[in-house]
Amino acid sequence: QVQLVESGGGLVQAGGSLRLSCAASGRTFSSDAMGWFRLALGKEREFVATISWLGGSTYYADSVKVRFTISGDYAKNTVYLQKNSLRPKDTAVYYCALSSGVIGRKVVEYNYWGHGTQVTVSS
Repeated sequence: QVQLVESGGGLVQAGGSLRLSCAASGRTFSSDAMGWFRLALGKEREFVATISWLGGSTYYADSVKVRFTISGDYAKNTVYLQKNSLRPKDTAVYYCALSSGVIGRKVVEYNYWGHGTQVTVSS
């Protein structure tokens, strides 16, 4: 059974940085994509970034482009989200998700989800 476990969330001041990790287990992931989404209070879950497991293609939401970087350590089955220049609007629960073969931006395109990690950015 596929399991995704996020870590690295916390409280940071505006302008600071955090690195989130997502460790995947349960099967091989060669044809999948790993994505990050976030859920802020009062809003819908939104796409942040995604990376293809094979090839390493990456895509970002416009709101985080340049500031966030998604990367993968395939030997460790782990995906990272480096977040720089954080803003209070980045405050949310961040979820890691696995898509079987689709490198998408939509929630419905992802089959497995982690439990999320809280990121709070203070002004």
